[in-house]
Amino acid sequence: MNTPTPAQTIKEDASGPLADAVFDKMLDAIYQGRLAPGSVINEVSLAQEFGVSRGPVREAARRLQGIQLITREPYIKARVVTLSAESALELFQMRMALEGVACNLATRRMSDEEIAQLLRELEDDRVARRQEGGAAPRVFDFHERIVLASGNQRIINSLCGDLYHLLRVYRRHSGTVLERKDDAYAEHWQILRAIRARDPELAESLMRSHIERAAQHLFEHLAERAPTLSGFSVPAA
Repeated sequence: MNTPTPAQTIKEDASGPLADAVFDKMLDAIYQGRLAPGSVINEVSLAQEFGVSRGPVREAARRLQGIQLITREPYIKARVVTLSAESALELFQMRMALEGVACNLATRRMSDEEIAQLLRELEDDRVARRQEGGAAPRVFDFHERIVLASGNQRIINSLCGDLYHLLRVYRRHSGTVLERKDDAYAEHWQILRAIRARDPELAESLMRSHIERAAQHLFEHLAERAPTLSGFSVPAA
């Protein structure tokens, strides 16, 4: 039996249950695209990669299925969720509505100090991504920060709970091109300017427009893989 290398092995004495460690690694692999949309979950291969038995991998896959990142049907192998234009449309329509309201509320609730801090973090994130060629590790999520700043627990639960993971996968694919990353940063900055100016209606409008443009970019990306989706567009907000 081959002995896993130290880099591959998740040690039994790692903090938290072993399944938690495997779950985090599989979740990161889905985020980064190493486990691509539609790819089969090979429990044996993943167990060998992580240096564990199949049990923790199976449990992690079950949890990922619970947050809609893995699909499993009778007599069909488990797969990473496939990105579809129809599913993306529903999610981005929900985002436009809820994040728009969240942005409005955040404009009214955030202190001057909190806004200044968010501006600094936005610029630091832009610099970090430039230095890493757009592949900086996740340390800052502008949308999550705005949602949390809204103070509306129902909106927070909807967008930062289990659904957050599926939204993040779609968001990653809507910003895969460097030009879109640059545009997204400029749009984030404009939204934050409106927040700093204490203009909740403008902040909400800019957030909705920002999400609509991201959705259109994603649909174009999906259409390249499925020509029948050409012309698919986001209804006007």
